[in-house]
Amino acid sequence: MNENDIPKTQLEAINFLSDAEYCHNFMVDMRWHGEPVCAHCASKNIGKLVVSNRTVKDKDGKQKTLTRRVWNCKDCKKQFTVKVGTIFEDSALGLEKWLPCVWLIVNAKNGISSCEIARTLGVTQRTGWFMAHRIRAAIHDGSFEKLCGGVEADETFIGAKARNMHKDKRAEKVKGTGGMSMTPVMGLLERNVRKNSSRVVLKVLNTRRKAELQGHVRNNVVEGSTLLTDALKSYKGLNDKYAHEVIDHAVSYARGHVHTNGLENFWSLLKRTIKGTYVHCEAFHLFRYLDEQAYRFNERSKDDAGRFVGAMSGIFNRRLTYENLTKKTA
Repeated sequence: MNENDIPKTQLEAINFLSDAEYCHNFMVDMRWHGEPVCAHCASKNIGKLVVSNRTVKDKDGKQKTLTRRVWNCKDCKKQFTVKVGTIFEDSALGLEKWLPCVWLIVNAKNGISSCEIARTLGVTQRTGWFMAHRIRAAIHDGSFEKLCGGVEADETFIGAKARNMHKDKRAEKVKGTGGMSMTPVMGLLERNVRKNSSRVVLKVLNTRRKAELQGHVRNNVVEGSTLLTDALKSYKGLNDKYAHEVIDHAVSYARGHVHTNGLENFWSLLKRTIKGTYVHCEAFHLFRYLDEQAYRFNERSKDDAGRFVGAMSGIFNRRLTYENLTKKTA
């Protein structure tokens, strides 16, 4: 597919991605460079594309036409579509709904709620919620490239504040300090030492104890890098492998280059997204929301088309079923 055929703006995305034929061709070109192979056995010995139409009634009783584009493999004797082996597999929704959803999620700075997805695409709220989580699975950063140079490390808490809870709920959930009812999250931010934009790596924590925090640092930061943290005692001992510099927030928030203001800025973006757009997210889903926000932050130097293509390149071999997502059947 020609680069000029990729939508660059929201208006172009509406025109291009609402066409089922365009979305199908876009997926074929991205996945197989225009020459399909079997999604089951990778054989090139496949039959011609078969396009079939059937008419069904929607929940309002109106008739609509569903189009199915399928190939037959002559070796393994199985049928496959362009969705097989992607996050879209086994979805009754067409690509003309899936691709616009990808565009909306990766290009909305503060995220987009499942209710807004439902209104925009004409699906139910639960379907919009499930679509969003499948797309978040696609933009999970699986890079093994470690951070280097100047790296900020900091933690924050995500969840409902104790003072905003009903007293019965507060008595049920809050044990000890208010932070006990919230989920700790650790962030590592690499400053723009490579003449690129700064980037972050996030992790949901069980505790803020020394072993867990330092283990995350050592797994993701190149030895010899400059590590910048606050005065939390859990970071003590990292000066054996890193140039560890500390800023005590009880005294000041910056001392020359020694500060964690880059991560503080990211935390403000993250919390505006969760509180303002999603309102609430369960702790066991939190890592997916972190993946979404980290992707938009790390790819912010790209334009809308670049973020869309980058997200689409991660849809393969990352299937997420409803049962695995919720641990229950639909």
